[in-house]
Parts: sequence; C-alpha cells; structure tokens
Amino acid sequence: MTDKTKKRDYNKLAKLGLLITAILWGSSLTVVKGATDTFNPNFILMVRFAISAILLAIIFNKKVRKATKDDLKAGFIVGFFLFIAYSSQTLGVTYADPGRSAFLSASYCVIVPFLSWAITKNRPDKYNMWAAAIAIVGIYLISKSGVEKGTSIFNASKEMLLGDGLALLSGILFAAHIVAVKIFTKGKDPIVMTIFQFTGAAVLSAIVTLIFEDNSNMVINSSRPILELLYLAIFCTTVALLLQNIGQKYTDESSAAIILGFESVFGILIPVLLGIESLTPMSIVGFILMFAAIMISETKLSFLNKDKAPAA
Repeated sequence: MTDKTKKRDYNKLAKLGLLITAILWGSSLTVVKGATDTFNPNFILMVRFAISAILLAIIFNKKVRKATKDDLKAGFIVGFFLFIAYSSQTLGVTYADPGRSAFLSASYCVIVPFLSWAITKNRPDKYNMWAAAIAIVGIYLISKSGVEKGTSIFNASKEMLLGDGLALLSGILFAAHIVAVKIFTKGKDPIVMTIFQFTGAAVLSAIVTLIFEDNSNMVINSSRPILELLYLAIFCTTVALLLQNIGQKYTDESSAAIILGFESVFGILIPVLLGIESLTPMSIVGFILMFAAIMISETKLSFLNKDKAPAA
C-alpha cells in the first residue's frame, strides 16, 4: 500500500469519524430531553462530565500525571464556561423541543467571530457578517414557527419563550467557551485541557445540583434513565471527543467544519424521525437558513473555491 493510498484511507476514516461525532452530538439533546423526565438538569451534567473525565483520565493517565498547576488552573477556568453553557442548554431543552434547541444553540458558530472581535479587536470578515444576517432571519423564523399566524413571537407560550431564550443564551455561552479555550489553553495539550474542563464542569454541576436542585424525589422505575446518562457520558462526550480529535487530525479544516456542522441537522432529524417533534414550512426555512449561516461562518465557502486554488 502506497503512502498516497494510506493517506486517502485515513482521510475517509477521519470523515466517517467526524460524521459519527455529528450524529452523536445531534442525538444528545433528544436523549437529554428524555433524561430530564427523571433527573434534574445539573444532576445530568454532573454525572455526564464526571464519568467522561474519569474515562479520559484512565485512557490518558500518562498525560494527566505530567500536567502542571497552570494546566489545572486553565482547565478549570475554561470548565466554568463549559458548565454555564451546558447548564443553560440542558435547562432550556426541558422547556423546548430538542430540535429547535439544537439549532438555536448552534448559533455559537456565528457568534464566535463577533465575541472574539470584542476581545482581540480582530474584525469579522464579510462571511461572518453575511452569516450573522442570515442567522438572525433563521432564528426569527424558527421562533415564529411556534406561534399562531399573524401574531408576534412574543405571543408564544411562556415555556416556549423560556426554552428558546435559554437555547440562544447557551449559544452565546458556547461562543464564550470557544473564545476562552483560545485564550487560556494556547500551547497546552488539548486532551489534558479537556479532562480538566470536564472535571471543573462536573464539580460546578455537583455544587449547583446539591444546593439549588431537589434530588430527594428522584424515582428510577426502569433502566432507561441510567442508560440515557451512560449514553450521554460515554458516547456523546467521551467517544465523540476522541473521534473529533482523531478526525480533525486527518482531514482539512473546511471538510471537518462542514461535517461537524451537520450536528444541528441531526439534532432536528432525530426527534422528527422519533415523532417527538414536527416540522412546519416556516421552521424548515428557518433551519435551512441557520444551517447556511453556520456553513458560511465556519467554511468561508472555501469548498466552492477548491478547483480554483491550483490556478491561483
């Protein structure tokens, strides 16, 4: 087998790994929605991140042993942003449909360049501007799809408004997390940073659930809630992270962004196929616009210029 053939095979496997990651991430909110019938939002996060941190620490124990106090500090700072983002998203999905929540949370892809601009002074480019404009229209149509014709989005039920609001807030907080990663983990081992992030998020979730959530009336009548927690921790967090790291190593950034961008598509497709959620013409247009905004922001439409690159 030649090096060229090996590289091509690795590239195919990398893209498959990224697609699996997108499917796992897309399915997570549907599973979270089911788990919240039994567990409180921050209890779910505590178990999810604790199990994932332990599993990753076992797999990469040599890396963890070499970590410094500075690594621990940086990981916990970023873990704080990870916690508040996931806490908002998980609480939001208890009020909103998982598909809507997935697309509204995915707005972080569009928000990141503008949040980064406020901190680093690097002005967003024209693609970011177009993506933001398209995303605003998409968000409006998604929110509008839940209310009667001829009324404003503020005529929606309080639960829907709260769910959509928390999903959008989580998008802003996920953007803050990405910017924090860029600032605090520069030059550090990404696996070690992830383990400390998850540990920090698990600790903060434990504090919040013990102080603010009532877990005394928790009743587990079947194995389903336990399996849902294990699926979130093992597959949607640990396995997805490993596949993402490996996948991005062996494929180009544009392809990786496109494949991972399908997370939001699977986020709506899975609950629709399961009969949890239904689509309206307005919501479909909104979802398409949001996906287009994500692709424009993430790829700068570079995949359209691939054929022109050699000539240039």
